[in-house]
Amino acid sequence: MIGKIKKTIGRREKISFPDLGLFNIEAKVDTGAYTTALHCHDILMDTSFEKPVLLFKLLDPSHPEYNEQEHRFTDFSKKEIKNSFGDLEERYIIKTKVKIGNKTINTLISLTDRGNMRYPVLIGRKLLKNRFIVDISEIYLTEKKIKK
Repeated sequence: MIGKIKKTIGRREKISFPDLGLFNIEAKVDTGAYTTALHCHDILMDTSFEKPVLLFKLLDPSHPEYNEQEHRFTDFSKKEIKNSFGDLEERYIIKTKVKIGNKTINTLISLTDRGNMRYPVLIGRKLLKNRFIVDISEIYLTEKKIKK
């Protein structure tokens, strides 16, 4: 049986979340993490509607792509996830599209405050599995090479 050809990516890549209006955001590829995490703040579940609504803002005001837009999701869940320090943290999970190179993937991502982390996005194994190979000696392999 011949497997699918996997795209090689580096330890850091520029990725996009088209449904969230985020494009070319720097992400750290972390094969030690299971889930993909996206930095956000002002996370709130509003129960005043007929169906609970998850509200959040992406990135930080200091980030060049920050736009103060409040995102709203009615299709979300909650899950306990171990953070990078090994502590259990309850996070909201949403399903959205992630674009890495020319691949667009529907995936689950966890929302968390990564304000004290260097990269606003962490790409985990669940998104990578059966799609990508990681070359830790490289970065930005999905960007188009421009010939001079």
